[in-house]
Amino acid sequence: MDEKTLDLEKIRLEINETDNELVRLFLRRMELSGCVAEYKRQNNKPVFDPARERAIVNRITKDMDAEMASYFSMLYNTIFEISRAKQNKMLLEDTSLAQDIKKAKENTPEYFPANASVVCQGVEGAYSQKACERLFRRPDITYADTFRNAFEKVASGECRYGVVPIENSLHGSVTDVYDLLKEFKNRIHIVRTVKVPIHHVLLAKKGVKLCEIKEVYSHSQAIGQCSEFFTNNPQINVNVCKNTAMAAKMVSESDRSDIAAISSYDCAELYGLGIVSGDLQNSDNNHTRFICISGEFEIYPASSKIGIMFTVPHRIGSLSSILSRFTAIGVNLTKLESRPIKGRDFEFMFYAEIESYGLTQELLSYLCELDARPEEFVFLGNYTEV
Repeated sequence: MDEKTLDLEKIRLEINETDNELVRLFLRRMELSGCVAEYKRQNNKPVFDPARERAIVNRITKDMDAEMASYFSMLYNTIFEISRAKQNKMLLEDTSLAQDIKKAKENTPEYFPANASVVCQGVEGAYSQKACERLFRRPDITYADTFRNAFEKVASGECRYGVVPIENSLHGSVTDVYDLLKEFKNRIHIVRTVKVPIHHVLLAKKGVKLCEIKEVYSHSQAIGQCSEFFTNNPQINVNVCKNTAMAAKMVSESDRSDIAAISSYDCAELYGLGIVSGDLQNSDNNHTRFICISGEFEIYPASSKIGIMFTVPHRIGSLSSILSRFTAIGVNLTKLESRPIKGRDFEFMFYAEIESYGLTQELLSYLCELDARPEEFVFLGNYTEV
């Protein structure tokens, strides 16, 4: 071995000794954090104490140069996060969220129902109906004009379940549904999700040709998914309506022969329309994901996904620290969506979906910790995608 190799080995030996000392000190610090948690329990004190954390960093970095002070702050932000996690775990062993989840698991039947009263947005032939028929073998379907009306029917108990779209592989999220999930928080729960392949066609009165069409009606999502068609046919005016099936029904009932609808193959037969052009979507890989919502908190066995929504405090790294804990726990976030909060300047509600095969105690403890924060948190559901 040359001298440089020997020097490196000596350095590494000293690093090992330093690491051993750090482990001892870390374990002692965590033990003391437990004592602090017990004090806070007895005196009804919050876990998060920003003034105390700030004082620690300021005290120790007082004589450090700027570079080392920055490194120290990074280190201690992590240590504070871990310390808070331990304290929260001790203080939040039996929170209302934990009790609600336990109760939901105990009261939910073993099998998802084959038949139930279900509300879908639109009319007969809507894609929501297709999704509903994939979830239930014998659904008793009611139709609602709007997504809001569908949510209201479920929240009031008029229908046991509702099926609404939440995102499309080409055109992104259905933002209205995300906003309603926030508005109806704790009154609506996600109990299932399902993906449906979407094939859009241009429907008009039988015998009508493309060159004769002046206006097209459809839902905004369908219009976005078929944007290339409209780019290639700029002479056609676009009109947004509430639902693709509603658009087909309107065209069939109209006296005009120069209008068309972007809808489904099923609606062509259902409403006696001709197919002017097929598969209008920008890509063959076009799927819409639907959620099944319930007014009851149900968690069926083998549920592998968890939906949550939350806000974050106005601190540097607050979102990053929340997300990094999920990584540390060993679960995968498959979706993160933000929506502006109405009435608040540049404040956002975050929607996340977690892939977890089983709601482990460690994950449940962290969700309870998030629920106990002063910021807003909603547990949307624990469910399976079919």
